[in-house]
Amino acid sequence: MSVAVIGEGTRVTLHFAIKLQDGQVVDSNFDGNAATFEFGDGKLPEGFEQALVGLKEGDHLDLTIAPERGFGMHNPSNLQVMPRSQFTDMELEPGLVVTFKEPGGLVPGVVVDFSDSKVTIDFNHPLAGKTLLFEVKILNILAL
Repeated sequence: MSVAVIGEGTRVTLHFAIKLQDGQVVDSNFDGNAATFEFGDGKLPEGFEQALVGLKEGDHLDLTIAPERGFGMHNPSNLQVMPRSQFTDMELEPGLVVTFKEPGGLVPGVVVDFSDSKVTIDFNHPLAGKTLLFEVKILNILAL
């Protein structure tokens, strides 16, 4: 009997943690319910999913995810300068997340800098450009 390994045609149940290189936890389900996904269903970024290929039940390890395989590189063209007059009803501070209504839905941006006349918003994913540690514990693999 062959041991199921993660790859095309599998459903995987796992605990995970996404950490910055300094060990700060960005997201984790180790203290809660395990997550389940079907390989290739888009629930995990492709680079995270590809890092799991070949793992088997019981594996518990830390994987390093380069920015290109995680949330992409920081793109300077995703920084936009807007008139301060668009933000009259809010208290601005660097790091503040502001949601903008776009034709495709809501888009979050982070206030990077502001003055009396303009506000710089960063529309990059907050983890863009960061090398991440992806701790995983594989609980179950089901061949579909």
